[in-house]
Amino acid sequence: MTIAPEFTFALVRRITIASALALGLWSLENGAHAQAVEELAGYRMEGFRAPVPDRLTGAEVVSTEEVMDLHEAGGIIFIDVLPRPPKPKKLPKGTVWRPRPRSNIPGSVWLPNVGFGALNPEAESYFQDSLAQLTKDDKAAPILIYCLSDCWMSWNAAKRALSYGYAKVYWYPDGTDGWTGFGGDVEPSEPVPMAE
Repeated sequence: MTIAPEFTFALVRRITIASALALGLWSLENGAHAQAVEELAGYRMEGFRAPVPDRLTGAEVVSTEEVMDLHEAGGIIFIDVLPRPPKPKKLPKGTVWRPRPRSNIPGSVWLPNVGFGALNPEAESYFQDSLAQLTKDDKAAPILIYCLSDCWMSWNAAKRALSYGYAKVYWYPDGTDGWTGFGGDVEPSEPVPMAE
C-alpha cells in the first residue's frame, strides 16, 4: 500500500503538534512556564528580542498550525518584517559587504525595518506604500505579519498596520522559528527595496 506524501506530512504535523502540546502541559505542571507579558499601549521601543504578549488588540493571533492551514489555503499576504542592517556608510575601499541572508515562509514579502518602535518618515512611507501595493489599496485584504519567535518587531509592525486602517491583520508571534520547528519549508528571500 502506498501512502500519499500529503497524508504523511499531515500526520507528522499532527504528531509533532501533539508532542509539543504534551511538553507544554508537562512544563506547566512542573512550574517551568514564563510569566505573562502585558500588551503595551504604544510600541515597544527597545529590547526587541524578548518574550512577547499573547495578544494584540485588533489583530488575530495565530498559532503555527493555523498559519500552516492559512498558507495552504492561500489568499493571505505573508509579510516578514525581520530587520536588516543597512550597508555601513564608511566601509574601507575594497571591503566586501555581504548582508546576512534571510529565508522565510514561501511566498512571503520581506519588508525589513518596519517593526521598530519609531519609524523615520522614509521607513513609514515605505511600509505604507508597500502595504498599499501588496493589498491593491484594499484595507480589508488579509495580511499576516511575522518575524522570529520572541520578536517585538512583528508585534510593532502588526500594530502599525492596524493603525493604518487594515482590518484583517493576523499576527504570528512564533515566526519562522515556529514554522521550521513544525517542519515547514523556508526559501531564500530578498527585501523589497526602499525607493531612492
